[in-house]
Amino acid sequence: MRTNANPLTAVRNLGILAHVDAGKTTVTERILYATGITHKRGEVHDGTTVTDFDPQERDRGITIFAAAVSCAWDGHRVNLIDTPGHVDFADEVERSLRVLDGAIAVFDAVAGVEPQSESVWRQADRHGVPRIAFVNKLDRAGADLDRAVGSIRERLHPAPLVVQLPIGAEDAFTGVVDLVRMRSLVWGDGSGTAVEGPVPEGQREEALRRRRALEEAVAELHPAALEEFCARSALSEPTLVAALRELTRTGEGVVVLCGSAYRNRGIEPLLDAVVAYLPSPLDVPAVRGVHEGGGQRRAADPDAPFAALAFKVNVSGTGRLTYVRVYSGTIEKGDTLWDPGTGRTERAARILRVMADRHVQLDRAVAGDIVALAGLKSARAGSTLCDPGAPLLLEPPVVAEPVVSVAVEARRGTDTGRLAAALARLVEEDPSLMVRTDAETGQTVLSGMGELHLEVAAEKIRRNGGPELAVGRPRVAHRETVADGVTGFVFRHVKQDGGAGQFAHVVLDVEPLGPEVGVTGFAFRSAVVGGRVPQEYVRAVEAGCRDALAEGPLDGHPVTGLRVTLTDGSTHVKDSSDTAFRTAGRLGLRAALRACVMALLEPVAEVTVTVPDDAVGSVLGDLAARRGRVTGSENRGGAAVLTATVPLAELFGYATRLRSRTQGRGTFTTRPAGYAPAPRPVPVR
Repeated sequence: MRTNANPLTAVRNLGILAHVDAGKTTVTERILYATGITHKRGEVHDGTTVTDFDPQERDRGITIFAAAVSCAWDGHRVNLIDTPGHVDFADEVERSLRVLDGAIAVFDAVAGVEPQSESVWRQADRHGVPRIAFVNKLDRAGADLDRAVGSIRERLHPAPLVVQLPIGAEDAFTGVVDLVRMRSLVWGDGSGTAVEGPVPEGQREEALRRRRALEEAVAELHPAALEEFCARSALSEPTLVAALRELTRTGEGVVVLCGSAYRNRGIEPLLDAVVAYLPSPLDVPAVRGVHEGGGQRRAADPDAPFAALAFKVNVSGTGRLTYVRVYSGTIEKGDTLWDPGTGRTERAARILRVMADRHVQLDRAVAGDIVALAGLKSARAGSTLCDPGAPLLLEPPVVAEPVVSVAVEARRGTDTGRLAAALARLVEEDPSLMVRTDAETGQTVLSGMGELHLEVAAEKIRRNGGPELAVGRPRVAHRETVADGVTGFVFRHVKQDGGAGQFAHVVLDVEPLGPEVGVTGFAFRSAVVGGRVPQEYVRAVEAGCRDALAEGPLDGHPVTGLRVTLTDGSTHVKDSSDTAFRTAGRLGLRAALRACVMALLEPVAEVTVTVPDDAVGSVLGDLAARRGRVTGSENRGGAAVLTATVPLAELFGYATRLRSRTQGRGTFTTRPAGYAPAPRPVPVR
């Protein structure tokens, strides 16, 4: 076993990312088996996996909730988070990526880069999380490593650095050639341990050619490797490993490995790659936070003041667990913590090492650890927990905006209070869910990221002993936008009621934000000259305009996709104030929007449908009937893969329709694709 001077160099915090059904959970199960955490290989189809422990996950056969596990490999502590692959649960992935140092991206060797693979890759890009790639399912018919690597290069745009060559194809896949150490690793049936040997004679020439291509690709990207390559026309193993590690950390390249997780082939080299190439907490930049308006950085040092970020909350009848990533300092059982976001103190009654639904009690946790804390009463996902004597507020994960809503009510009037408590627990656990009361109907409305997301939420209430629910038909979240704006719109706000009055005069230009209807966002700028509106009042006008975006003139939906320019105005020596100009901005923009030509927007999704060739015509007709616009078609592995942009409202119930049109052989995935103009009229809410 290796020894390290600093224990943090032997820690790896990583996630498993992929499209649904690419094999993330199976990879996690095989890692736990290889590291000795489990003694029997769990299977998704049998409902025996460690990380998919929730009854709904086992019933549906997919990962819904991010699950953390911890294991050891080659003297290193590996904290692993198995993330969902379904688009409806992308917010779970977002919160997990916020606290991870690295990731394994899993790809299907037949399908290559799929839509949600691309989405989670972009999420990791935003967080700057280094990745290695594992091309899974090489034992399947139609598996092709080179084609999968080509799709990584074309769709994700990193430089793929392939360090393995498969031995055998499809059913005959038995092992890999390690191009870094130029050796073979072969797995027998039912064995998780590889037999090491020389490169097979029949593949030696191909292995040498690919090793040369790997060296050239690394030399192009890494200056030190280029220097050695020019001097020796080759790269030594230590230089190659060091360069691959640095390129992985900077994101300039992605190391690609391959295997079959289901058959337990390729997991040991994958763990070796995690240790060799992915960063430790010491290798990533010090976490940045703010205190009293100034920025601060905290290094991953157990002796520094304590700072941690909560990324997941689990509330059950037996207690409340808050999952945190410790960025600096040390926490011990019973310590008092400060939440600078709420201004409250918390007490960590227990510290737990997480093993999915099982836990091991710890006396302390240090920088670099991912643990669960019991006893916290008010901390939410995104809360900062820090030393009361050294406050620091960390940036929370971005919460996605809900796009689908349903009305929910308790079947019995006496259960209204129980329903409110159950919904509050749901929102506490999942910030991407939102509960509100419709002002017009008085109904309780639950909003989330998709139809499945809301189904899972409603089912969770039922299974956790909540009241019987009545759930309405899903509705999408519309937006309003400016199709044709106005210029020189004059608005005066004058109020005199006996005391100090209010006076604000503004002149606004309102225009679409982009050339196409459907662009989202809001922009504000001032073109006032001569100081006719002081700068502090300009900021108040902008704040008032943002207030006005909450309700549009068409149907009261939020307004987006517009640019507002303050071109002129005037003040009163006594009656002008921030409040007056904020009111003028709010009321003035509302009046200006009523003078604009407005358009209604609806959320749309990119749909990828995989169907047998004999069902293509029927599926295309159904997509057209759903107002879908087909954007691509290709043949992959003996099936047709259709890509289309479809209004989200038209996809409710699509799974059942697709199954009936393809005799159960068709599958589809979706991912958000923004907003597009909606037809009028809109159904009455």
